[in-house]
Amino acid sequence: MDENGYKQIISELIELIDEGVYIVDENGVGLFYNSAMEETEKISKDDVINKEFHRAFPGVKLSQSTMYQALRKNVATRNKQQTYTNLYGKEVTTINSTVPVRVDNETIAAIEVARDITNIRDMSDTIQQLREDTIPRAEESRMQKIKHYTFDDIMGNNRAFMEVVNRAKKAAGNDASVFIYGETGTGKELFAQSIHYASPRRDKPFLAQNCAALPESLLEGILFGTSRGGFTGAVDRAGLFEQANGGTLLLDEISAMPYDLQSKLLRVLQEDYIRRVGGTTDIPVDVRIIATVNEPPQKLMEEGKLRKDLYYRLNVVGIHIPPLRERKDDIPLLVERFLAKSDDRYGKQVWMVSDDAIRELTSYDYPGNVRELENVIMQSVAMADTEHVLTTRLLQMPMQAIGIGHDVEKWERLGPLNEYLANVEKEIIRGAMIDTGGNISKAADVLQIKRQTLQHKLKKYGMKEE
Repeated sequence: MDENGYKQIISELIELIDEGVYIVDENGVGLFYNSAMEETEKISKDDVINKEFHRAFPGVKLSQSTMYQALRKNVATRNKQQTYTNLYGKEVTTINSTVPVRVDNETIAAIEVARDITNIRDMSDTIQQLREDTIPRAEESRMQKIKHYTFDDIMGNNRAFMEVVNRAKKAAGNDASVFIYGETGTGKELFAQSIHYASPRRDKPFLAQNCAALPESLLEGILFGTSRGGFTGAVDRAGLFEQANGGTLLLDEISAMPYDLQSKLLRVLQEDYIRRVGGTTDIPVDVRIIATVNEPPQKLMEEGKLRKDLYYRLNVVGIHIPPLRERKDDIPLLVERFLAKSDDRYGKQVWMVSDDAIRELTSYDYPGNVRELENVIMQSVAMADTEHVLTTRLLQMPMQAIGIGHDVEKWERLGPLNEYLANVEKEIIRGAMIDTGGNISKAADVLQIKRQTLQHKLKKYGMKEE
């Protein structure tokens, strides 16, 4: 195969990749530049191919260019945030990995793979700014306009569950770090807020951050703040630790936090001060940490997703919220609460539940836990007309609860094959969305389909992000 054949293979290959790919030769002249990179940087291939990289991207200083580092210093850079201005004056933020290609101790090319996070960064900057703007006013008004939960919102009479609630109430009386384990939908944030608002810190901020929602470079800045000059485009901005000073910071899905960042968090917890990204000043903070995970901590540590030293530091008070399948005696009480809530939301008057409906509701294991039960009741009430009793006819149970049989009568009840398969697909998607807390990207990974495909199907089935 000649050189042109190999070039064609590389060209076709990089077009199959979702991330942007940019390859230059030993002189920094562009060889390959795929469509994903075009879309990210809003630059045409004609402006990059056969042009030196520093001329194609004049907004990037050589001292800050990962491509320059790879070509001239043989330094590989991985997962670095870059903010720069393209040829057309648009500011772009990416997470880049750039590596030199070496043959016989000579650098013959450099490859850059980039993921566009411009929208994510803009969103995080907006959220940070809003927090900075609203927290002082919230403190003045004792956060009266912000919806928060207390122990009065936690429903249940199950003995084991009440022991957990009582443990959480005791935790509210001290400043110890709290580590909450519970499956998706069990109410981890409900417990976290209840602990905060029953504690001496109740009049101080309660802030929450999902550690799976942002890449490492952005999450570090969100938590610890940034200093001007720390990286290209950085500004002086307080992070969540500073904003939550005196209050409580909830770190949701802490096992999704990158391993290296977990070590930085551990150091903050040990020393009670933070240093902004790119900064040189130590800033003392007084923040109570509540961390949550939705898988057993021991399993997460064995898999290398959660640092043992961080876990032991956080698990001063450990709380394990039991799944709904282990407290089914609480289902009637929860259904009563969700009925009233759904009636108010949809303007219905469904006041009670039939015995048959209760039996059907309690026969299901609810992989999505309390959140899934609430969703079932909401759907059922939304479809009611003038009924005052929720019967099995109104119940919108998941497909897993229906069961699949082979008798003709059951198939006739299920309807035509295409409708049945569509319902099955809808319920599988619904389950994935519940299990991932409504995170489309994570649900797409679970379903092993593209994010765009999942978005299309959610729109097709009229499903909201649950």
